[in-house]
Amino acid sequence: MFVTGDLHGYEDISKLNSKRFPANKHLTKEDYVIVAGDFGLVWNHQQDELYWRKWLARKNFTTLFIDGNHENFDLLNSYPVEQWNGGKIHKINDSILHLMRGQVFSIHGLKVFTFGGAQSHDKAYRKENVNWWRGEMPTQEEYQEGLDNLARHHWEVDLVITHTCPTSTVTSLKEALGTPVEADELSDYLEHIQQRLTYRSWFFGHFHHDLPLPQNLRLIYHDVEKINWQ
Repeated sequence: MFVTGDLHGYEDISKLNSKRFPANKHLTKEDYVIVAGDFGLVWNHQQDELYWRKWLARKNFTTLFIDGNHENFDLLNSYPVEQWNGGKIHKINDSILHLMRGQVFSIHGLKVFTFGGAQSHDKAYRKENVNWWRGEMPTQEEYQEGLDNLARHHWEVDLVITHTCPTSTVTSLKEALGTPVEADELSDYLEHIQQRLTYRSWFFGHFHHDLPLPQNLRLIYHDVEKINWQ
């Protein structure tokens, strides 16, 4: 299992080509690459998008992704909800699965908690239902479902995959990297979870850097990091 950051459609998909990700040669469809949000390849069903979805599906691995803030949520949520490895998904095709918010999946013996979404700092410059959707931020039902699922797993998982991060980390990144992202209700929610949850590693995207952080958090963007726990 591998984790990488935002794809932004095909803008940053080259990190998964054979030259930059040679591990693909030795993988099978039982191996997974998880994208930590801003997948962006379920956007408008235009020919270029369909080409890159087919390109990705032809890779040896299966792609799993959480949603970020730059997604067409109307289109994404038009896919039927299915059960997969203990949690809810949207099946884009046999090789591309959307891991929905607030789910705990069992993947290769590991418990993986997923929670997509984030607030766009540039939404004032975007047009609603064209390149920005209100669904970027979670509903109260999604927040509660995440808490309920973690409680069912006794607040203990192996891996956390989110798009944004807890409030304390948002504040640290704002100071260290000068990011324009502000804390909000979602980062507060993730802060609450972090304070209660036992986990081994927490990966998130959104901030377009690669950086290890305290408390086993990892900001990821260009890197494709292998999870190789025994």
